[in-house]
Parts: sequence; C-alpha cells; structure tokens
Amino acid sequence: MPKKERDIFDIMDEWIREMEEEFERIEREFMRNIKSGEVKQFGPYVYGFRVTVGPDGVPKVEEFGNVRKIRGKPMISEEIEPLADVIERDKEIKVIAEVPGVNKDDIKVKLTNNGKKLVITAKSEDKNYYKEIDLPAEVDEKSAKANYKNGVLEITLQKKSPSVSESGVDIKIE
Repeated sequence: MPKKERDIFDIMDEWIREMEEEFERIEREFMRNIKSGEVKQFGPYVYGFRVTVGPDGVPKVEEFGNVRKIRGKPMISEEIEPLADVIERDKEIKVIAEVPGVNKDDIKVKLTNNGKKLVITAKSEDKNYYKEIDLPAEVDEKSAKANYKNGVLEITLQKKSPSVSESGVDIKIE
C-alpha cells in the first residue's frame, strides 16, 4: 500500500501536540521544583514561542520570555528575552524587537563582533530585557538607526559593501 503524503496541517498539528506535551512536562517539573524550594522567585512568568518555516522548508521554533530550561530544569530569569524579527533586504537589515514597558532612555543597543551581532538591553524598575541577535550579514556600524515607539524597537542597519577581495578583481591576460 502506498505511503500517504502528509499535508502541512497534519505536520502543524503534530508540532502543536508535541509543544503542548513539552510545556505540560515543564510545568509539572516547575511545580515540583517550587514545592522542593529549588525555585525561589515568583512572577511575573513570561513564556512564548513561535514557529516559522524557512525557504528550505525546515521549521524553526523560537522561544522567548524569562522561563528557561537550565540543566534540564525550568528556571525564572530576571531578564526577559524579547521576541525579535530580523528582516534582510538587498542592502539593509531591519531588526524589530518587542520591549514594552520601558522608556526610550532605558534601552541600549550595541553592535559587537565586527558588526555581526546585535545586543539589546533594557532596564527599568520592573522590567529587564536582554537579547543577542546574530545578524545574517556584516553591517556598517556607522549606518545604524534606531526608533522606539509604543513598545516596539526598530533598528535599521546598512549591509557592508563587499570588499574588492570578496567580489573579485578582473585580471587582464596579456
């Protein structure tokens, strides 16, 4: 009998079922850790995830929030990892991050690793955010522009022009 081909909805249902099972397992373990006294910090708990499928067809699950699994145990971090999108265009990279509840002056954005990594930090009285983002291409640090409005941070970076050695040089044959 020929094998039935699965459609995208069957695959998505399976992913959702697996994520629900994993989240329930983490919740049970978290409650056990609270009872045993291993978890001492209480709230706020922020946990979320999103599933995207890239052009290669491989799904990617990205978690965000302040609940993390450390050595197999759920732990609460003081820093919330914000949800961020990285949009690559021909000559620029745009990063959009959700950092609600802080003032513009509380946010620090830094390029590191020769323009290959973006670090976002925000600290206020009741919220701390931290996120490191590996950029898909090297960017010109001097071109960076950031805008913050209604809890959304938007950073626009121009890609570095390829150097002569990267793009190649024509050699005349004599």
